[in-house]
Amino acid sequence: MRKLTLFLASNAGLGYAPFASGTFGTLAGIPVFYLTGEWPWWLYMITMTALLFLSFWVADAAGQIYGVADDGRIVIDELMGYLVTVAFLPWSWSAALIGFFWFRLFDILKPPPAGWLDKNFKHGVGVVLDDFAAGLYAAIALRLTLWAFNLG
Repeated sequence: MRKLTLFLASNAGLGYAPFASGTFGTLAGIPVFYLTGEWPWWLYMITMTALLFLSFWVADAAGQIYGVADDGRIVIDELMGYLVTVAFLPWSWSAALIGFFWFRLFDILKPPPAGWLDKNFKHGVGVVLDDFAAGLYAAIALRLTLWAFNLG
């Protein structure tokens, strides 16, 4: 169970990148977006909800294994935040890459409430929710970008 937890927490090992593990961890979202981009909204919602609760548990369990609640190798939260960013959009390379850019920017900047969540909740829920909040900002920026440049 420990190996499976760490495998999931690291997005299949991407979290073990020697630098920018969050950026590498976010890359896992692109193929997931590709696979889910044409799903009906209700199936996407069910899947996202299940993934959200799974990510809470996995991030918490991995934090306990590592001894650090928000260890850099835990990047399942980046997957969740990226999927919030691209939620309900049809797959396209422009949405995938621009969404990646916006999510990484907001995940690094952590505008409120993301920064507050990051500082005040040091367990699985907090680890994931700050990325979820960054994903909401990135979702807005992505949609505005797609609209402004007539890409969507």
